[in-house]
Amino acid sequence: MAVRIGLAYNLKPEAPATAAGATSDSPPSSDDPPSPAPGVSAARTLRSDLEQPDLYAEWDEPATIDAVERALATLGEVIRLEADAQFPARLAAARPDFVFNIAEGLYGPNREGHVPAICEFLGVPYHASDPLALALALHKGRAKEIMAQHGVPTAPFVLARSRDDARNVSLPFPLFAKPAFEGSGKGVSVRSLCHNRADLVAQVDHLLATYRQPVLVETWLPGQEFTVAVIGNGDEARCLPLVAMRFDTLPAGAPPIYGYEAKWLWDTLSNPLDIYACPAPVDESLADAVRAAALAAYRALDCRDWCRIDVRCDGAGNPMVVELNPLPGILPDPRDNSCFPKAARAAGMDYDDLIRTVADIAWRRISGRSLLAGAAA
Repeated sequence: MAVRIGLAYNLKPEAPATAAGATSDSPPSSDDPPSPAPGVSAARTLRSDLEQPDLYAEWDEPATIDAVERALATLGEVIRLEADAQFPARLAAARPDFVFNIAEGLYGPNREGHVPAICEFLGVPYHASDPLALALALHKGRAKEIMAQHGVPTAPFVLARSRDDARNVSLPFPLFAKPAFEGSGKGVSVRSLCHNRADLVAQVDHLLATYRQPVLVETWLPGQEFTVAVIGNGDEARCLPLVAMRFDTLPAGAPPIYGYEAKWLWDTLSNPLDIYACPAPVDESLADAVRAAALAAYRALDCRDWCRIDVRCDGAGNPMVVELNPLPGILPDPRDNSCFPKAARAAGMDYDDLIRTVADIAWRRISGRSLLAGAAA
């Protein structure tokens, strides 16, 4: 019998016409970089009607959910399970053989673990990392503490829970500030790079008020930035071709930061930013060091099946792990700058191959059997 695969996801809502169109979380200023290119999807704009203007940034658009379903449908029967309030009842009724999980959750530092925790409660196996790994990876401070304990290189940091914490930070400037429990560029903007104490206090104050969570303040890493797609488990875990960031393609005056503006506002299907180079054009010794750091972080946090890991070099060129994304973005359109599918294409996998390969990795971990072999039989 065909394997029954539950697809858990969060659907990104379209912004109301009156709320769409915001271009930045920064106040207008002659120092601001240019506004986004025309044609930004209403689902990707900052929302003036929400307390957090980028609240739904981590959720997926219909095209992504449809593409994942089409790929999985070649391996078995796919059951859509939107991760809303009815998810537990739907999962209990459907009882798939396993859940392919791309659901990010909405509120709280443990939100990315909600779907796998419910799966565990109901005894339903699932793909990707477990609730503990997801919660630790989302909590950037805890993730960095664990990496440091395991000898994984990462930049010095503090967590600021108040303006006074920002005033008392002893790390040398410049510093980088971002929310401690967010992803997909949420809360990361051109203002995240703080060159002095006044900048830092103002940005920490803004982030505390907007996101109501601690702010990670870390040493600014001025070197090259990479993102590393990792697939597999145990000794079989491997890196796909490295993706390098080309910050020279950002709008004039923009700092070398891949934040919300670069991810969602300046980069559109009609005017794409040529910001990624894959495979990364770097010498093999640096590539080896980046891959080693990424795999060490993957194993330190006990990630499973797949993860995207962001690495940036310090002033001496040493790779430092910035953060882990165990539920990586997987936009299907090659015109979208989506790192994991781009790395997969460089490795010779199209989008369907990527999804099928990761599903097979998860199913072999769960059952000891191959989905791909069963589909080919």
